[in-house]
Amino acid sequence: MTSEAPAGTSVGPGTLAAFAALVVVAGGNAVAIRYLSCDSCELDPFWAAGTRFGLAAVLFVGAALVLRVGLPHGRALVGAALFGLLQFAGGFGLIYWGLVSTPAGLGQVLLASVPLLTFFLALGHRQERFRWGGLGGALVAVAGAAIVFSSGFGTGVPLVSMVAILVGAALWAEALVVIKAFPAVHPAALNALAMGIGAVALLLVSAISSEEWTVPSSGRAWLAQTYLVLLGSVGVFWLYVVVVRRWTASAASYQMVLIPLVTVALSAWLQDEAISWTFAVGGFAVLVGVYVGALRPAGGLAARPAAASRRGRSSP
Repeated sequence: MTSEAPAGTSVGPGTLAAFAALVVVAGGNAVAIRYLSCDSCELDPFWAAGTRFGLAAVLFVGAALVLRVGLPHGRALVGAALFGLLQFAGGFGLIYWGLVSTPAGLGQVLLASVPLLTFFLALGHRQERFRWGGLGGALVAVAGAAIVFSSGFGTGVPLVSMVAILVGAALWAEALVVIKAFPAVHPAALNALAMGIGAVALLLVSAISSEEWTVPSSGRAWLAQTYLVLLGSVGVFWLYVVVVRRWTASAASYQMVLIPLVTVALSAWLQDEAISWTFAVGGFAVLVGVYVGALRPAGGLAARPAAASRRGRSSP
């Protein structure tokens, strides 16, 4: 994407407005997915995900053409392909499937672990250095996740569905780490290729799973899918670009702590999902663990200078 803004960069009202819009729009994604692909709803999960990213890929191809950005080649092409398989095919595939039986708010709290998972996977890839705050945050987040899981059991949410979402979050984190090991690609070209590859893989899984390939029959379902394509995919990406260009990437990453709050509120309002005290306590512990372990400023968390100077950031 772009490098972090200088330490002295001022943050104006426009940047804060873009950040707020990013949090609100991304917070609605899990609610829209849940509406489309829950047990009693209209689209099967892999079909819903595949069509979403197929349409979004077409839009990014158009953006790449307008911006006159060529497709990657060589190692950059390999990196973009791996990013698509991990982020969109594997990550989103499992998350869509998990959200069939998992309330949107609970699912989004589990996804809030992405920054922490990214930190530990980056350690494994030797892209970042260990720090004790990361370990402490992980322990708090794991305890919170256990409480969140217990709240899910209380409402009859299958364990396999919650685990699927957590594994999907781990694949998202791995995708972010892996892409840093390859040459940088313009965001429009990266997302056009990665989403296209992810869409093909998801549609293949949909066909193998004998899902029904249908179009939404209600206006609300069309609205949900349109939201996910235009705002939830293309819109979230461009807003993130705006925020990171004008702010620091570490500040922008606070979206992962704020998004679950929006999702929980929207799911309670639009889908009448109950918020139990157990869920609230566990969710708060997860968010605290993510902040302490991955988002709190600390010198030990910084990527190795040599790696940081060669690689840019990218966002789905």
